[in-house]
Amino acid sequence: MPELPRHHTIRESSHRILNPFTPEKLRQLGDALRIKGGATILDLACGKGELLCTWARDYNIRGLGVDISSVFIANARARSSELGVNDRVTFVHMDARGFTADVPADIVSCLGAEWIADDLIALVALLTQSLKDGGTILIGQPYWRRKPTSPEAMAACGAETIEDWQDLPGLIEVFQAQDCDIVEMVLADQDSWDRYVAAQWRNIRQFLDAYPNDDLAPAFREELSTSPIQYTRYQRDHLGWGVFALKPR
Repeated sequence: MPELPRHHTIRESSHRILNPFTPEKLRQLGDALRIKGGATILDLACGKGELLCTWARDYNIRGLGVDISSVFIANARARSSELGVNDRVTFVHMDARGFTADVPADIVSCLGAEWIADDLIALVALLTQSLKDGGTILIGQPYWRRKPTSPEAMAACGAETIEDWQDLPGLIEVFQAQDCDIVEMVLADQDSWDRYVAAQWRNIRQFLDAYPNDDLAPAFREELSTSPIQYTRYQRDHLGWGVFALKPR
Protein backbone atom coordinates (compact mmCIF):
# COMPACT_ATOMS: atom_id res chain seq x y z
CA MET A 1 0.00 0.00 0.00
CA PRO A 2 1.46 3.44 -0.89
CA GLU A 3 2.29 5.74 2.00
CA LEU A 4 3.13 9.40 2.50
CA PRO A 5 6.71 10.08 3.66
CA ARG A 6 6.89 10.35 7.43
CA HIS A 7 8.22 13.90 7.53
CA HIS A 8 4.88 15.21 6.19
CA THR A 9 2.83 13.66 8.98
CA ILE A 10 5.27 14.91 11.63
CA ARG A 11 5.37 18.44 10.24
CA GLU A 12 1.56 18.66 10.20
CA SER A 13 0.90 16.57 13.29
CA SER A 14 -1.13 19.25 15.10
CA HIS A 15 -3.01 20.48 12.02
CA ARG A 16 -6.60 19.64 11.20
CA ILE A 17 -6.51 21.53 7.90
CA LEU A 18 -3.47 20.70 5.77
CA ASN A 19 -3.33 23.91 3.78
CA PRO A 20 -3.30 27.67 4.54
CA PHE A 21 -6.98 27.75 5.52
CA THR A 22 -8.40 28.33 8.98
CA PRO A 23 -11.68 26.78 10.16
CA GLU A 24 -13.29 30.16 9.49
CA LYS A 25 -12.02 30.13 5.87
CA LEU A 26 -13.30 26.60 5.39
CA ARG A 27 -16.73 27.61 6.68
CA GLN A 28 -16.65 30.73 4.50
CA LEU A 29 -16.04 28.50 1.48
CA GLY A 30 -18.94 26.22 2.36
CA ASP A 31 -21.28 29.18 2.84
CA ALA A 32 -20.13 30.74 -0.43
CA LEU A 33 -20.99 27.55 -2.32
CA ARG A 34 -24.54 27.54 -0.87
CA ILE A 35 -24.29 23.80 -0.28
CA LYS A 36 -27.63 22.01 -0.11
CA GLY A 37 -28.33 19.23 2.35
CA GLY A 38 -27.80 15.80 0.85
CA ALA A 39 -25.15 16.98 -1.63
CA THR A 40 -22.39 14.46 -2.34
CA ILE A 41 -18.67 15.30 -2.27
CA LEU A 42 -15.58 13.43 -3.41
CA ASP A 43 -12.42 14.88 -1.81
CA LEU A 44 -9.17 13.62 -3.34
CA ALA A 45 -6.03 13.91 -1.20
CA CYS A 46 -8.43 14.68 1.64
CA GLY A 47 -5.78 14.82 4.37
CA LYS A 48 -7.36 14.61 7.81
CA GLY A 49 -10.86 15.00 6.40
CA GLU A 50 -11.74 18.32 8.00
CA LEU A 51 -13.64 19.55 4.95
CA LEU A 52 -15.83 16.47 4.73
CA CYS A 53 -16.37 16.10 8.47
CA THR A 54 -17.26 19.71 9.21
CA TRP A 55 -19.37 20.08 6.08
CA ALA A 56 -21.24 16.88 6.97
CA ARG A 57 -21.96 18.45 10.36
CA ASP A 58 -22.78 21.94 9.09
CA TYR A 59 -24.45 21.26 5.72
CA ASN A 60 -25.54 17.61 5.97
CA ILE A 61 -23.47 16.51 2.96
CA ARG A 62 -22.40 12.94 2.25
CA GLY A 63 -18.84 12.34 1.17
CA LEU A 64 -15.91 10.12 0.31
CA GLY A 65 -12.31 11.08 1.09
CA VAL A 66 -9.24 9.43 -0.41
CA ASP A 67 -5.68 9.97 0.84
CA ILE A 68 -2.30 8.26 0.54
CA SER A 69 -1.47 8.71 4.24
CA SER A 70 -2.70 6.05 6.66
CA VAL A 71 -1.94 8.48 9.50
CA PHE A 72 -4.15 11.19 7.99
CA ILE A 73 -6.93 8.72 7.22
CA ALA A 74 -6.89 7.50 10.83
CA ASN A 75 -7.18 11.13 11.95
CA ALA A 76 -10.06 11.68 9.53
CA ARG A 77 -11.96 8.68 10.84
CA ALA A 78 -11.42 9.82 14.42
CA ARG A 79 -12.66 13.29 13.52
CA SER A 80 -15.81 11.89 11.89
CA SER A 81 -16.52 9.95 15.10
CA GLU A 82 -15.89 13.05 17.21
CA LEU A 83 -18.38 15.08 15.17
CA GLY A 84 -20.91 12.25 14.93
CA VAL A 85 -20.91 12.05 11.13
CA ASN A 86 -19.70 8.46 10.62
CA ASP A 87 -22.90 7.66 8.78
CA ARG A 88 -22.29 10.40 6.21
CA VAL A 89 -18.57 10.29 5.40
CA THR A 90 -16.20 7.49 4.42
CA PHE A 91 -12.42 7.61 4.21
CA VAL A 92 -10.25 5.32 2.09
CA HIS A 93 -6.49 4.86 2.36
CA MET A 94 -5.13 4.77 -1.17
CA ASP A 95 -3.21 6.89 -3.65
CA ALA A 96 -5.63 9.45 -5.09
CA ARG A 97 -3.60 9.72 -8.28
CA GLY A 98 -5.94 8.96 -11.17
CA PHE A 99 -8.86 8.09 -8.84
CA THR A 100 -12.36 8.30 -10.29
CA ALA A 101 -15.61 7.62 -8.45
CA ASP A 102 -18.03 4.85 -9.36
CA VAL A 103 -20.89 7.29 -8.77
CA PRO A 104 -20.46 10.95 -9.84
CA ALA A 105 -20.60 13.57 -7.09
CA ASP A 106 -22.12 17.03 -6.82
CA ILE A 107 -18.75 18.46 -5.73
CA VAL A 108 -15.32 17.06 -6.51
CA SER A 109 -12.40 18.66 -4.70
CA CYS A 110 -8.64 18.55 -4.51
CA LEU A 111 -7.20 21.21 -2.23
CA GLY A 112 -3.48 21.60 -2.70
CA ALA A 113 -2.44 18.29 -4.27
CA GLU A 114 -1.88 18.98 -7.95
CA TRP A 115 0.56 16.04 -7.87
CA ILE A 116 -2.32 13.54 -8.17
CA ALA A 117 -2.38 14.50 -11.87
CA ASP A 118 0.41 15.45 -14.27
CA ASP A 119 -0.34 19.16 -14.04
CA LEU A 120 -3.13 21.62 -13.30
CA ILE A 121 -4.81 21.05 -16.66
CA ALA A 122 -4.78 17.29 -16.12
CA LEU A 123 -6.15 17.81 -12.60
CA VAL A 124 -9.19 19.66 -13.91
CA ALA A 125 -9.77 16.82 -16.39
CA LEU A 126 -9.40 14.18 -13.66
CA LEU A 127 -11.85 15.86 -11.29
CA THR A 128 -14.35 16.36 -14.09
CA GLN A 129 -14.50 12.57 -14.64
CA SER A 130 -16.16 12.12 -11.21
CA LEU A 131 -18.47 15.13 -11.47
CA LYS A 132 -22.23 15.12 -11.98
CA ASP A 133 -23.62 17.27 -14.78
CA GLY A 134 -23.99 20.75 -13.34
CA GLY A 135 -21.63 19.97 -10.46
CA THR A 136 -18.79 22.02 -9.01
CA ILE A 137 -15.04 21.42 -8.98
CA LEU A 138 -12.96 22.79 -6.09
CA ILE A 139 -9.23 23.24 -6.59
CA GLY A 140 -6.84 24.62 -3.97
CA GLN A 141 -3.78 26.09 -5.65
CA PRO A 142 -0.82 28.40 -4.96
CA TYR A 143 -0.30 31.55 -7.01
CA TRP A 144 2.17 34.42 -7.05
CA ARG A 145 1.03 37.37 -4.97
CA ARG A 146 4.25 39.04 -6.04
CA LYS A 147 6.62 37.44 -8.52
CA PRO A 148 10.03 36.77 -7.00
CA THR A 149 13.15 38.25 -8.54
CA SER A 150 15.78 35.91 -7.08
CA PRO A 151 16.44 32.15 -6.99
CA GLU A 152 16.36 32.33 -3.18
CA ALA A 153 12.84 33.74 -3.17
CA MET A 154 11.62 31.13 -5.66
CA ALA A 155 13.17 28.30 -3.66
CA ALA A 156 11.56 29.57 -0.45
CA CYS A 157 8.19 29.37 -2.24
CA GLY A 158 8.80 25.81 -3.43
CA ALA A 159 9.36 26.83 -7.06
CA GLU A 160 12.23 26.02 -9.39
CA THR A 161 11.23 28.63 -11.99
CA ILE A 162 8.83 31.54 -12.19
CA GLU A 163 6.61 29.43 -14.44
CA ASP A 164 5.90 26.92 -11.67
CA TRP A 165 3.06 29.13 -10.42
CA GLN A 166 0.79 31.65 -12.12
CA ASP A 167 -0.19 35.03 -10.78
CA LEU A 168 -3.86 35.24 -9.78
CA PRO A 169 -5.19 36.49 -13.15
CA GLY A 170 -3.03 33.93 -14.94
CA LEU A 171 -4.41 31.13 -12.78
CA ILE A 172 -7.97 32.22 -13.60
CA GLU A 173 -7.08 32.20 -17.29
CA VAL A 174 -5.77 28.61 -17.00
CA PHE A 175 -9.08 27.49 -15.50
CA GLN A 176 -11.12 29.35 -18.11
CA ALA A 177 -9.05 27.80 -20.88
CA GLN A 178 -10.30 24.39 -19.68
CA ASP A 179 -13.83 25.46 -20.66
CA CYS A 180 -14.76 26.22 -17.06
CA ASP A 181 -16.40 29.22 -15.43
CA ILE A 182 -15.02 30.50 -12.13
CA VAL A 183 -18.06 30.81 -9.88
CA GLU A 184 -16.42 31.44 -6.47
CA MET A 185 -13.07 31.77 -4.78
CA VAL A 186 -11.88 32.05 -1.18
CA LEU A 187 -8.27 33.13 -0.71
CA ALA A 188 -5.93 32.52 2.19
CA ASP A 189 -4.52 35.65 3.79
CA GLN A 190 -1.23 36.20 5.58
CA ASP A 191 -2.76 35.36 8.96
CA SER A 192 -4.05 32.00 7.75
CA TRP A 193 -0.66 31.33 6.10
CA ASP A 194 0.97 32.09 9.48
CA ARG A 195 -1.23 29.60 11.25
CA TYR A 196 -0.37 26.88 8.72
CA VAL A 197 3.38 27.46 8.46
CA ALA A 198 4.31 28.66 11.95
CA ALA A 199 2.47 25.76 13.60
CA GLN A 200 4.80 23.43 11.70
CA TRP A 201 7.80 24.94 13.47
CA ARG A 202 6.36 23.99 16.86
CA ASN A 203 5.57 20.48 15.64
CA ILE A 204 9.13 20.06 14.39
CA ARG A 205 10.62 21.34 17.66
CA GLN A 206 8.44 19.01 19.72
CA PHE A 207 9.57 16.11 17.57
CA LEU A 208 13.23 17.09 17.97
CA ASP A 209 12.84 17.35 21.74
CA ALA A 210 11.21 13.92 21.91
CA TYR A 211 13.38 12.11 19.33
CA PRO A 212 16.77 13.85 19.08
CA ASN A 213 18.44 10.77 17.57
CA ASP A 214 15.80 10.00 14.95
CA ASP A 215 16.97 9.65 11.35
CA LEU A 216 14.93 12.73 10.45
CA ALA A 217 16.44 14.89 13.21
CA PRO A 218 19.31 16.47 11.19
CA ALA A 219 17.02 17.53 8.34
CA PHE A 220 14.41 18.83 10.77
CA ARG A 221 17.04 20.75 12.72
CA GLU A 222 18.14 22.42 9.47
CA GLU A 223 14.54 23.18 8.53
CA LEU A 224 13.76 24.72 11.90
CA SER A 225 16.86 26.91 11.57
CA THR A 226 16.06 28.14 8.05
CA SER A 227 12.29 28.00 7.51
CA PRO A 228 11.25 30.93 9.74
CA ILE A 229 13.62 33.28 7.91
CA GLN A 230 12.68 31.97 4.45
CA TYR A 231 8.99 32.23 5.23
CA THR A 232 9.06 35.73 6.69
CA ARG A 233 11.56 37.11 4.18
CA TYR A 234 10.11 35.60 1.01
CA GLN A 235 7.13 33.24 1.11
CA ARG A 236 4.78 35.34 3.22
CA ASP A 237 4.81 38.25 0.75
CA HIS A 238 5.26 36.36 -2.50
CA LEU A 239 3.05 33.27 -2.38
CA GLY A 240 -0.73 33.21 -2.22
CA TRP A 241 -3.12 30.27 -2.00
CA GLY A 242 -6.80 29.92 -2.60
CA VAL A 243 -9.67 27.59 -3.36
CA PHE A 244 -11.36 28.12 -6.70
CA ALA A 245 -14.83 26.83 -7.58
CA LEU A 246 -15.25 25.87 -11.23
CA LYS A 247 -18.26 24.81 -13.26
CA PRO A 248 -17.64 23.15 -16.63
CA ARG A 249 -19.46 24.94 -19.41
